[in-house]
Amino acid sequence: MGPADESSSSSPAAASVAPLLRPEGWALLEALPPYAGPDTAMALGERLRAEGAEAQLVAAAMTQSRLRAKGAAKFGPFADGMLFTAEGLEQATRLQVAAHHAQRFRDAGCSRVADLGCGIGGDAMALASLGLGVLAVDRDEATAAVATVNLRHWPDAQVQRADVLDVISQLPELGGAGGPGRVDRVDGAWLDPARRTASGRRVLDPHHASPPWSAVLDVARRVPATGVKLAPGVPRDIAAGSGLPAEVQWVSVDGDVVEAACWFGPLARPGRAASALVLRSAERGGTATLVDDDDLPVPPAVASPEGVGTYLYDPDGAVVRSGLVGQVAALVGGSLLDPTIAYVTSERLVATPLARAFAVEEVWPFGLKALRTRLRDRGVGAVEVLKRGSAVDVEQLRRSLRLEGPRQATLVLTRVAGRQHVLLCRPAAATRA
Repeated sequence: MGPADESSSSSPAAASVAPLLRPEGWALLEALPPYAGPDTAMALGERLRAEGAEAQLVAAAMTQSRLRAKGAAKFGPFADGMLFTAEGLEQATRLQVAAHHAQRFRDAGCSRVADLGCGIGGDAMALASLGLGVLAVDRDEATAAVATVNLRHWPDAQVQRADVLDVISQLPELGGAGGPGRVDRVDGAWLDPARRTASGRRVLDPHHASPPWSAVLDVARRVPATGVKLAPGVPRDIAAGSGLPAEVQWVSVDGDVVEAACWFGPLARPGRAASALVLRSAERGGTATLVDDDDLPVPPAVASPEGVGTYLYDPDGAVVRSGLVGQVAALVGGSLLDPTIAYVTSERLVATPLARAFAVEEVWPFGLKALRTRLRDRGVGAVEVLKRGSAVDVEQLRRSLRLEGPRQATLVLTRVAGRQHVLLCRPAAATRA
């Protein structure tokens, strides 16, 4: 197998990948045993060099072996046949999430999608696996080489090393015909703007990402079926004022909010401004639960601590970010602890992937000394601390409590009917579907 032509090594990442693009480098990588930790890897590297293998090649192969092992968390068994850069793996979309992205494009009738800022090719792989043509673009030398290797199984997937902004300028105007050299054979576009500066500082505002939000809207006006990956902290109304039909969807995997995605044109479902997609990994059932912004009334809030029910629900982060906590309240027949806090209380225990459920044992006004005494009196020696609407430093609280005892408990620090309270809880059985 010859994955690609060898790239030049003008950057550290390119230098670490280039040896593996030679036939002998790829052969060495494929012959390595599964990664078994740094000590074993070091011993293996020493043995390979002693047997005459080139030191640079061994170093590149051992680094790649480690990245493949790490990449299994996002790409499962496919990671064993892929190449990675450390930065590219960190930023890559999990394959489970990328599959949902790709399905949107196929359901919208797209045939060829431009993946603008393709990284190591995770989303492009998902698109290609559904039979869509892909133009994958990245300006980084090593990243484009890695994407070429990772897309080698799909003849209709093309990798182009170019600046995304240059490619955007070549996209045909909406309703216009493309000219010579223009990217006029795509009917869908996907963007994953870089959210780190050259110094590594994280950029949360999409207006300052690369490409910026203005360029994303430019793409969406040229190619109506456009989607973009955003940081989870974007506001729900990010696309308001654009004049484009749009849906923002927050996605979580096993309770971890991994992204927000804004879908334009035919990729946006009519009448859906916000939604949440709650995913479980294959190890936890592989389920996908979609939560939509149905026109539900604002859930009521309890009037006093006495109104706290038998159970407390901590909604999934994607549900909270999308502003759809009311869906959880409707599902469990519950109320909010406070009009501004995303905790739901109910007398019913309902198994749902949309929230963790806890049995509420007691509700107290917050006070450190009284809390310490109450926990000690109840034999609580270890606590999980959750909080919303509380300024308490959790680690400092743990140190201040100085607990001893055999019991474990969950403390929820939050507002109840406008005042700071502590809920003593324990996990309830069958909290997730």
